[in-house]
Parts: sequence; C-alpha cells; structure tokens
Amino acid sequence: MDYLATKYLRPRKTPSTACSGCGLGQVHKKLLKAVDELGLELDDVVWGTGIGCAGRQTFATWKGDNYAGTHGRVYALSAGLRIALPQDKRIICTVGDGDAFGIGLLNLLHCARRNVYMTVVVADNLGYMSTGGQYGWTTPLGVKTDSSPYGTFEPNFMQEGQDVMNLLKGAGATFLARHTSLQGQEVVESMKKAVMNKGFSLVHVIYPCVTNFSDRALGTRKPLAMYNWIKSRTYNLNDKVPEGEMTFRTGIYWDASNTRQEFSDKLFEYTKEQQRRAR
Repeated sequence: MDYLATKYLRPRKTPSTACSGCGLGQVHKKLLKAVDELGLELDDVVWGTGIGCAGRQTFATWKGDNYAGTHGRVYALSAGLRIALPQDKRIICTVGDGDAFGIGLLNLLHCARRNVYMTVVVADNLGYMSTGGQYGWTTPLGVKTDSSPYGTFEPNFMQEGQDVMNLLKGAGATFLARHTSLQGQEVVESMKKAVMNKGFSLVHVIYPCVTNFSDRALGTRKPLAMYNWIKSRTYNLNDKVPEGEMTFRTGIYWDASNTRQEFSDKLFEYTKEQQRRAR
C-alpha cells in the first residue's frame, strides 16, 4: 500500500471505490502529500467532507477526527469548530463543485467574509457526476450532459469573464488557487500554502470524470482521451489563451495570507472586551 495511505488513511477505505479512471484519487493524494510535507500528524488535522463524489470518496478516510456536512453545510460546521478547537488544529475540507459553487455557495462566501481559519479543497469533476452526469456550475458551454442533451447554454463560473475566484476574493478570502489533478508538485505547493494561511483558503482542482463526463461530452470512456482533453485546455495564469474556448487557467489567484484578522481571534478579542466592560 502507498506510504501516504498507510500513514493517514483508514485501511477499510483503501483502495478507493471511485470509478476506474477517476482523477479524484489524484486530488486526495496531493492533499495528503501536502499534509505530510508540512510535517502534520493525525492529531493536527480535523477533516470535513461534503456530499457527491468528492464527499463520498473522502468521507471518514482520514485516520484522525472527521465530520461531514452534506449539501453545502460543512462550512457552517467548520466555522463552529474553529471556535471550539485549539488554534493549532488545522481544519481541512474536501468538497465537490456542487457543494462549493452551488448549494453551498452562500455558506462558503460567509466563511470567506469572516476569514475563518480553514482550508477548502474543491474537487471539481465539471458537473453532477455522482447522480448520473447533469451539468453544473463549471460545466463547459456546449457540452452534452444528461440534463443538456443539446449542449449547455447557461453561463458558468469559469467562462465569459465570470470566475468564482473573483467572488471569493471580493468576499474576503485570503488564499485562492486553481489547478488540475494532472499537474504535479505545483498543486501540492499551493495546498501547503493554503493550509499554512491562518484564514480562509480555497484550492480549486479540476479532475477527470471518465464514467459520466467523458462518456457524454467526448463520446468515450477511455481515460487517456479525458486526460488529454483536460491537459490541452490547461494554461498558466499569465499564458495567452484562445478566445471562446473553455480553458483552465491555473496557479495562485490571490495570496493575502495572514493579512486579515482571523474570525475566531476577532471573536475572542471582542468577547474579552465585552466581559471587561461588564465588570
């Protein structure tokens, strides 16, 4: 068994039950690698999960403490835990694109507004793949899915100048990055920076879904076809990208690490001041 899985994951949860060719394991392993390279142990991290493919595959895999908040509620739970837990505990959440940018978006934005000390890793398979392959908030325009047999036409959160990263930055997030699971150490480095930021951090990672997305959009379930499709559309933030085509611009979008006061710190200071006034 893999060293990282042996060290950090529960044996009954490995190997993963994800579909053949799924890239979610790549996301999960990069996050474990980041935790390992930071020298964090099981007791240092409390791991939260959402719902869908990302939530189901990472739920209760961590050997340490876990919690789950389905349908976009993991962020509210995380805010409460941040108040209850010691400050040296790291809160890491693995969620899907629906959990982050759909049903959970409002809770996510409020955690960014408050600058809650937590790291959110959005594992994005470009739609609602756990329920059959419906289009979602990051599905490329024109792609055929179960719920868009003639191709998607609604604006999404990564095309036509509408980037969810801009919403999160405006809301107050202090670290934001986007990558694909096919990239290497640069993804791990962004995750390490996210975990080390005492504030709200989010790393958005696009990964291949062979069973549903590739089958509907590309007409094949061959992993290489899906992997090449993502790779051909991946650019660095400063690269010139083709107009009108769905591209994945990757890198660190915003790094204001440790520049805003963290939510629980501010709350404790406020509470202490009110207690002083009441004496």
